[in-house]
Amino acid sequence: MALTLSLTGFVGKNLLRRRLRTLLTLGGIGLAMGAFVGLVGFSRSFQEQWMQIYSSSGTDIAVIHGTFLNTSLDQSATDKVRKLPVVAAASPVIFNEMDLTSDMSALVYGEPANAFPLDALQMVSGRRYRDGQPEVMLGDLLAQDLKKNPGDRLEIQGTPFSVTGIYHAASGLEADAVIMPLDQLQLLSSEQGKVSTIDVRLKPAPSGQSWESYLKQAQAQIQAALPGARAIPAAERANNNQFVKLAQASAWGTSTLALLIGILGIANTMMMSVFERTREIGTLRAMGWKRGKVLLLIELEAGALGIAGGVVGVMIGWVVLNVLARLPRTATFVSASIHWPLIAEALAIAFLAGLAAGALPAWRAARLSPVDALSHE
Repeated sequence: MALTLSLTGFVGKNLLRRRLRTLLTLGGIGLAMGAFVGLVGFSRSFQEQWMQIYSSSGTDIAVIHGTFLNTSLDQSATDKVRKLPVVAAASPVIFNEMDLTSDMSALVYGEPANAFPLDALQMVSGRRYRDGQPEVMLGDLLAQDLKKNPGDRLEIQGTPFSVTGIYHAASGLEADAVIMPLDQLQLLSSEQGKVSTIDVRLKPAPSGQSWESYLKQAQAQIQAALPGARAIPAAERANNNQFVKLAQASAWGTSTLALLIGILGIANTMMMSVFERTREIGTLRAMGWKRGKVLLLIELEAGALGIAGGVVGVMIGWVVLNVLARLPRTATFVSASIHWPLIAEALAIAFLAGLAAGALPAWRAARLSPVDALSHE
């Protein structure tokens, strides 16, 4: 117990000895961890928005042939899927990103007018489009940006469409999108007879069978009926598509660079601290402190800086997410709340970063001999 008190006492005393330096170091690691919390929090909110598209519509499986952005199936495959005993409903979908104005683009979905995913949309005004007609529905967010109402005209890649309705969706990605008849988007994209994916809703699992087992059974049946295609659970498709992976890679890449700068700041602080306290360390060694105890002291100081910087970073990240949650263009994609797993992850990374930054200064301090340290000027 005396050892613990002695170490913690030294840690607090040494960190407060150079308050300005400590505060600057905390600022550096805090900004790094703030970038981590803000960017990773944003990417995970983006991921949740994709999941909401499937969960709100009751889609259990997405059938694709290729990757998320480069998938193509024959529309006739939809009938084969519908005939399977585990399938309650199947709807072909085609999607693309298209220019709506000279400075605005949006996701455009093509689905039959009776597609089951459309049932999850809440019509704010107007009506649903009709198959075979040059008609579109706009998400309420996009309609607000475009200043469009039912009855207005919208030109997409040189083709005029009539806006028949404005809808609200659970996901901001859908609320900021265009939905039109499947055949119209196929014509617009020169993809007649082709679809991007087939959304599948399964029948309830039989009594006594787990959902996971039933889902795997359904995947096997669909893939057997459509050789070369992949039946992907909705959650997996939402979590592992290219949009989400790009957002995650950007978040981690930027955060890693910021964290490296923070680590260098802690390392510099600890190295300067060890240099300034050479005689003090020599005195401690002369009083019987072992090398391991000196090393532990420096690592505890570095770890404490990391943890404190992590706390500052969580607060900065929370502020960033709250700002993004209030900006018109990002409000529907970002949650202002920070989940506990992200907080724990940020604090753990900050602590480990502190230990890594303090490793070299701690090693140098532990190698000081009492005689050389006491004679240091």
